[in-house]
Amino acid sequence: MRGPKVGLALGGGGARGLAHIGVLKVFEQEKLPIDFLSGASMGGIIAAGYASGLNAAQLEAIALEMADFRNMVRLLDVRPRRRGLLEGKRVREFLVEKLGIDLNFDQLRMPLVMTATDLLRGKEVVLKSGSVIDAVMATSAFPGVFQAVYCGDQMLVDGGMLNNVPAEPVRQLGAQVVIAVCVTPQYPRDEIPARSLKTRLLPPIFPRFSEEIYRAAMVMSAEITRIRLQEAHPEVVLYPEIPDDLSMFLGFPRAAEVIAAGEKAARQAFPQIIELVE
Repeated sequence: MRGPKVGLALGGGGARGLAHIGVLKVFEQEKLPIDFLSGASMGGIIAAGYASGLNAAQLEAIALEMADFRNMVRLLDVRPRRRGLLEGKRVREFLVEKLGIDLNFDQLRMPLVMTATDLLRGKEVVLKSGSVIDAVMATSAFPGVFQAVYCGDQMLVDGGMLNNVPAEPVRQLGAQVVIAVCVTPQYPRDEIPARSLKTRLLPPIFPRFSEEIYRAAMVMSAEITRIRLQEAHPEVVLYPEIPDDLSMFLGFPRAAEVIAAGEKAARQAFPQIIELVE
């Protein structure tokens, strides 16, 4: 007989979200069954890939492939005069290649929800039906970088704006034990890592003042995430130890390091997880 059903909530964080692959690697190695998945932004991308049938090793291979700067550049279709810096067409084509063009939520191997934010209403939107590719594009549409995804009268952007680690949506699917994974920098803090002030966190195409906007967004996201997790009460929250200077936009070449951080966090928490699921 099985224990309680397990839900995994994967948080947003760009390249930092590759740590989710390390978490999945450990769960597969230890044969921990995952019954439900949720994700926001990069967490939504990883969750969609896993729910579509890709295993942790396949996800890791894709991440390491994209760690090569030449492969990453092929996905960048810069269109400065559009609503987003990147058109997103090449990213969509990449997702279609990996996940399948006609993939719908009801075709996934396990229940999945993703979150997005409706900019017109200022509300969280839970995506759990229809096209998986459209949902992935919406949950990862970081404002200013990717164009918003229009769904009827909704203007959908990055789900991390309002619910970066969607623990409550995965519990609503039926999860009795929720494991949440948060990969964004933690605030407030007393000590400031010296190298965090010297390292550029955004690509050179962004003006210097954008660095302060990025840092402000991270501080706000950390506080909103703290409150949302406090309200959702996941049974376990993993915080992989990812260096501050590894930014969500420029950290992809360090994919192996981030994945290893996810593995380490999952290994450390696994005794607690086993107690809950047994």
